[in-house]
Formats: sequence, structure tokens, C-alpha cells
Amino acid sequence: MHVLIVEDEITLREGLVDLLTGDGHEVMVAADGEAGLEMGADPRVELVLLDLMLPKLDGISVCRQLREDRPGLPILVLTARGAEEEKVEGLKAGADDYVTKPFGSKELLARIEALGRRSTATPEPPQTIETDGCRIDIGRLVANRADRKINLTAREANILRLLHEHRNRGVSRAELLTEVWGASAEQQTRTVDMTIANLRQKIEADPSNPRIVVTVKGVGYAWGSE
Repeated sequence: MHVLIVEDEITLREGLVDLLTGDGHEVMVAADGEAGLEMGADPRVELVLLDLMLPKLDGISVCRQLREDRPGLPILVLTARGAEEEKVEGLKAGADDYVTKPFGSKELLARIEALGRRSTATPEPPQTIETDGCRIDIGRLVANRADRKINLTAREANILRLLHEHRNRGVSRAELLTEVWGASAEQQTRTVDMTIANLRQKIEADPSNPRIVVTVKGVGYAWGSE
């Protein structure tokens, strides 16, 4: 897989290059946000590993623009330990997942593999769902509400697909982690909650009173409208 690393810290950047090339990936590097945004437009890039604290152009802006330009491009952001607001902002900007520094090599490679597996999977026929005034095209990673186009990440689309497929029951956070993230159920489920919160901000008419993705107390989430 061709991976673009956007990281300004030299030691970390070189370590990531060694790790990924050793795992068989082709690697491109950018040391600042402007270079990262430019290189992210290269069609050879299949995944972006993006630090959020960057010179010239911050990582949130890079993430947001890459998501606009290339909706299906997997983006994995690097965040500081305990910086929950940073994680939320990254997800809101369109990141598919995040890894908290310091991270283990095995965890990072597993997350890259999971994102890559989803991006290279054989695409299913486009599936369009109309619910509660929102038209969701899961196959094309877009939604529309009141003539406003809403870009979805691949992960958000997969969450909607899974909930809709199992719309007669609740889906647990552990199941979402396993089926959508490709992660073990033992990992923190806070990631699921933050992604769902961001998804609601995008597609719900009133995110504080969701009607499409609803919470099932003691279980997780469910499809709420037809």
C-alpha cells in the first residue's frame, strides 16, 4: 500500500518510515501541512498517516481539505495522549481513525491494515436510504439534507450500513468496533461514541434529539427511522 506520512518531527517521521517500509508498504513523506495537502492529491496515495500539529498548515485543515477532495481516502491521525478535544476535531474534519502517542508498532500496523482492507475491498453497488428528511448514498459516501451536500467518511458510511442492515435490533459498541473498525472488542469504546456524535452532527436535523442513529440504553446504537 502507498502510505503518505505527514509528520514534522524528524525522529518520529524516520521511525514511521522504517516501520512501514519494513512491513512492505511504499512510503511518501511530507514535513509540513502544505506539502502534505499537495502530496495527498497524488492518486498513488492509498492512505494518509497525519499528525495534527504541523507547521505552515495545521493537520485539521489538511484533513478537512483531503476529505473534500478525496472522500474515499483513508486518513489515520496521530494525537497526543489525553487530548480528547484533538481527537474529536480530527474525526469532525473527516479522519477515519486515530492513534494516540505514544503508540505501539503492532497497534499502528493493525489500524493501517484495517483501513487499507476496507479501502481496497470490492465495492458494493451504491445503496441509497431516505430517512427523516435525509438522503444517504452509502456507496458514494455522501448524504443530502435540505439540498445541502454532506460528505461522509468510509467509516461513517459503514456504521450507517451496519445499523441499517440490523435495523430490527440494537448494535453494541463492541460489535461496531469489530465490524467497522476491525478492532478487538476489548479496545476502548469511546472511539465509537465520538464517531457517532460527529456523524449525528452531520446527518441529523437535530443532533441533540437524533432520529436516525439512536442510542439504545445498555446496548449501544440502533437505526431509528424508516
